[in-house]
Amino acid sequence: MMKKTMLICGADGFIGKNALDFFKDEYEILAVVFQSMPKRGRVEGVDFIFFVLRDESFVKSLFEDNHFDVVLQCAATTTGSKDVVERPYVHVTDNVVMNAWIFREATLAGVGHVLFPSCTVMYQPKDKPQSEDDWSSEDEIYGNYFGVGNMKVFNEKMCDFYSRIGTTKFTAFRHSNVYGPYDKFDLDKCHVVPAFVNKVINATDTLEIWGTGKASRDVIYIDDLVEFIALCIKNQKSKYELYNCGAGKAYSILELAQTVMNINGKSLEIKMDTSKPDIPTTVILNCDKAKTELGWEIKTSLIDGLSKTCDWYIKNVKSNN
Repeated sequence: MMKKTMLICGADGFIGKNALDFFKDEYEILAVVFQSMPKRGRVEGVDFIFFVLRDESFVKSLFEDNHFDVVLQCAATTTGSKDVVERPYVHVTDNVVMNAWIFREATLAGVGHVLFPSCTVMYQPKDKPQSEDDWSSEDEIYGNYFGVGNMKVFNEKMCDFYSRIGTTKFTAFRHSNVYGPYDKFDLDKCHVVPAFVNKVINATDTLEIWGTGKASRDVIYIDDLVEFIALCIKNQKSKYELYNCGAGKAYSILELAQTVMNINGKSLEIKMDTSKPDIPTTVILNCDKAKTELGWEIKTSLIDGLSKTCDWYIKNVKSNN
């Protein structure tokens, strides 16, 4: 029996690389990367190709020359909180153009299913879990996230649009802060969890925390997110769906920092740097829809996920520095 085919765009990124490892035995995979040599390493039996996905002609030829049953569109220009605050335009243009070409050509080619990772920055900060319907186009998006949030919403709407005019099924999923192996640990570009893993493991006396430490984050381990993607492919019935995917609870920045210190057996003096970018929002995801329709639920506890991430960082990042 022939394997089905999958295109993973951004296969050298955090989500893409983990998805590649998960699906490599089930699918015949073509992996698109942004540079000629994947920085996270090649995978035996998987073809890697270098493509500029912002270029219409490249994307057109990609779908004309290949058949795909599933497209996982993880390619994106991504940054951390520093750039979200200081250079928000970095996200917007490239990602809109890239997804416009990919969604169009996938629809014209009759791809079976396209999956698009969105985000959660369109939600208003609240202390209770929010469902997919708790944001509408009339709601304001938190100021620092205005460009990024509207860009993601536009891409979600493109998924809905193309699902209506072709045979291709689309999924957009708003995932919370994902962490785990192959994440970015560069302090200028990474999110809160990999930042603490980097800082704590390499610190000797003090731990610097940007802002007040009172902000909270809903965080999810990468294995749980990849399993969610697999269940979307297997169980989604309708032509288009929007799902939340997160832990369903928020952890304060201080709590995350303390947990990483405990795992590594360190007692560091915490120093707050309120001059650095701080995004004091709390967004918690209600994932009942994914649980009911897909049979998905989170399996990895915070301690287990952070322990695995710290172990991976020590073996694969710190040991190479």
